[in-house]
Amino acid sequence: MVASSHKKPSVFVVVPSHNHAPFIERCLRSVIGQSLKPSKLLVIDDGSTDNSPEIIERVLKECTFPSELIVRSNQGLCATLNQGFAASEGDYFAYIGSDDIWLPEFLESRVSLLEKRPDAVLAYGYSYLIDKDDAITDSTQNWAEYADGDALSMLLYPIIPASASVVYRRNALEKCAWNTASILEDYDLYLRLSALGEFALDDRILSAWRIHSYNTSSDFPLMMQEWQTAIKQNAEVIGLDGDALEHALRRIRFRCVADFIRSGQKREAWKMFWNNLGGASSFIDVGKMFSRFLVPTKVFQVKRSAFTRSYVRQSGILRY
Repeated sequence: MVASSHKKPSVFVVVPSHNHAPFIERCLRSVIGQSLKPSKLLVIDDGSTDNSPEIIERVLKECTFPSELIVRSNQGLCATLNQGFAASEGDYFAYIGSDDIWLPEFLESRVSLLEKRPDAVLAYGYSYLIDKDDAITDSTQNWAEYADGDALSMLLYPIIPASASVVYRRNALEKCAWNTASILEDYDLYLRLSALGEFALDDRILSAWRIHSYNTSSDFPLMMQEWQTAIKQNAEVIGLDGDALEHALRRIRFRCVADFIRSGQKREAWKMFWNNLGGASSFIDVGKMFSRFLVPTKVFQVKRSAFTRSYVRQSGILRY
């Protein structure tokens, strides 16, 4: 029998760590426990002021494949990712925040999909949302419709996949870099990658995104500004100019009205609503958004709390 000459795909993993001492061990063990072992695990501690480095050193001693810890002063997430990628090699690249979790077959499933989809620049999927105790409180599948293939329309909606759900084709990332001026590291990169190839959707939920008080995603005005900045900076790359660019920006602002309403910022939401009606998809879209103003903020909070409690009871604690 002639041995197969097909080389086993390799994936390099980076964990950017910053002040997540309560969660970093769970994160690292979820990487170490992957059914497809990384070619290397590189952890870069970005100036943590807690005892994260000590925890990382202890856990990495149990790692059965090559691993390394770099401890340095704080430079920010994008600079950390650029440093990690510069040190990487192999076919695929993935990173996971030090408070997030991968399920055991995450890398195997995503890499297998990329092996079948040569035109895809990344493979991704829906994520569980978990709290500080690893209880599943939601899933992105409940409120987002991800694209399989051309992802630009999805990104401009905006629907933005959790970074913990993504494995990148490394030679695609070589054409890009994380923008160190960006607070949201993933959106700017996704826009540029969408111009290079397809996003391959894996229908299995194999990652968990931890939501807690330190998440940038809770700052809606900041997120809206970052999204608009990223679109304007990458307009030429993604083929937007003139009216198309203005419409994309209006659509972002119109979609954000709902977030402002839910957070109780109805005065700001009202201004955004009237100033960005051109970003609505239809009159029905306008009507649905208008109806949100009639619902007391407390009702949104009560409904969200009830949904979370129900989801925790149904889904329980994440096992990995």
